[in-house]
Amino acid sequence: MRKLLLGFLALALTFTSCDDDDNVVITEGGTLSGGPFTFFVDGKADNVSGITLSGDIKGANTTYVITDDTGNILGLPPTLAALEGVDFDGAGVGVCLIWHLAFEDGIEGAEVGQNANNLKGNFDLSNSITVNRNGGPVAGTLTGGPFNFCVDGTVDNVSGVAVTGSPVGTNSSFIVTDDMGNILGLPPTLTALEGVDFDGAGAGKCLIWYIRYEDGLTGLAMGENANNLSGVFSLSNSIDVIRSKTEAGTLTGGPFKFGVGDSVADNVSGIAVTGSPEGTNSTFVVTDDMGNILGLPPTMAALEGVDFDGAGVGRCLIWYLRYEDGIQGLAMGQNANNLSGCFDLSNEIIVDRVAAPMAGTLTGGPFKFTVDGTADNVSGVAVTGSPVGTNNSFIVTDDMGNILGLPPTLAALEGVNFDGAGAGTCLIWYIRYEDGLEGLEMGKNANDLKGLFSLSNSIEVLRCSPTEAGTLNGGPFNFTVDGTADNVSGITLTGTPVGANNSFIVTDDMGNILGLPPTMAALEGVNFDGAGVGVCLIWYIRYEDGLEGLEMGKNANDLKGCFDLSNSITVNRN
Repeated sequence: MRKLLLGFLALALTFTSCDDDDNVVITEGGTLSGGPFTFFVDGKADNVSGITLSGDIKGANTTYVITDDTGNILGLPPTLAALEGVDFDGAGVGVCLIWHLAFEDGIEGAEVGQNANNLKGNFDLSNSITVNRNGGPVAGTLTGGPFNFCVDGTVDNVSGVAVTGSPVGTNSSFIVTDDMGNILGLPPTLTALEGVDFDGAGAGKCLIWYIRYEDGLTGLAMGENANNLSGVFSLSNSIDVIRSKTEAGTLTGGPFKFGVGDSVADNVSGIAVTGSPEGTNSTFVVTDDMGNILGLPPTMAALEGVDFDGAGVGRCLIWYLRYEDGIQGLAMGQNANNLSGCFDLSNEIIVDRVAAPMAGTLTGGPFKFTVDGTADNVSGVAVTGSPVGTNNSFIVTDDMGNILGLPPTLAALEGVNFDGAGAGTCLIWYIRYEDGLEGLEMGKNANDLKGLFSLSNSIEVLRCSPTEAGTLNGGPFNFTVDGTADNVSGITLTGTPVGANNSFIVTDDMGNILGLPPTMAALEGVNFDGAGVGVCLIWYIRYEDGLEGLEMGKNANDLKGCFDLSNSITVNRN
């Protein structure tokens, strides 16, 4: 520089002009103070400041001159303000020199693109101030990722990240930020970066950056924001680290037990998902007890529409799944134990599918007993068919279904004394059922049983108050069917009849009821001639309320209820 300056001074002396030998015009460029300056070519404006010009400035014209380090003129800012507006970043890497030039009219070479060493005329250059334009930091390019981790308590580390290109800069570091730029970590090396456990950050997004920077950088600290870095630096591209958290919550409801093979649909109900489920996607999963996926009902409504009867005997498990995109193995025929990806499974609800209980058929009876203080026991009852079910019992109810007894075996049933129950109707049932049956208790009603069970048909046990029809005397009668009225007479009833209700019954010889004269007078008013040729039978009946079949056109052999029939008197119609 000193050699260049001396060269300029020599030129100034050589080309000093004069009006005459005694009137020489002296030029004086003065002295520049400030700098030197060092900038980094990084795309950001670089401007000088703080430069001052001192000394006895002489010359008709003045300007600042910017040259490179070989004297090539790059700019001629006329004022200090213009000089301070020059962006040295645009000049690229290299060295600039700032000069102050005082000169007289007629100078040659003071132009951009010329060389200051070739100036001609009356001029003077000041000292120069150096502006170093260094290559700005270059962070290069990050490769690898993006990464998707599941926040599940398992350590999540990145790997395969690399810095490519030709990074430049005195200092370097990796930076881990959230998606807003807040600095979460500053791993100084790739090894340190690969040691970061992203699981501990919870759900969200992290960004990984690489930085090259020069001394004096501010804002590069935990808790600061990378958007506010100040100084000379370069940031690479970022790599995404997605941290997803899945939480399936808790399933409530069940367990369920269904009897299969009875062609009755078996659907679950009352299931609910509780807690705070998290995850982009969701579904219910139905597996067998080995984890094999049998169904993937997407909604609660779809789950409640599944007919477990069709799956046959066995056990199903119902799960609730929350998961992120990219899960593998979530398909029919796969096994839920082999799911891969970011997911969480709830607890399971058990659905047991057992063979449907079958009570078979009860044979025997019906039974009709008279409540008279003598023990009344059933016999000859049998269970036929092929009963199925873990548990079994006989059930004795009244005619409204109220449970009066639960004899566990046939022997116990045959030991029941129905006389002690008083007048009324009992029903005998046989039940096959699975564990968990509700309502099978004395005093409960068999119509309210809840659980897995099968009831057989019932056998009626009629418990009658004593009835006694007595004895009919008279006849037999022989009439000729000739158009003349034929009436019976002289019939008497002997004995001690017992029963709330009574009637005479006229049947044919097959038992078909032809008439029901309520009194002896009504019986004696019957014209048997109108019945045509044949045989009639006259009976007397005593019976209790509830008797069935005592109607014209019915058959007396089919009477059901508490009653007693007398002997019959024959009426021959010749």
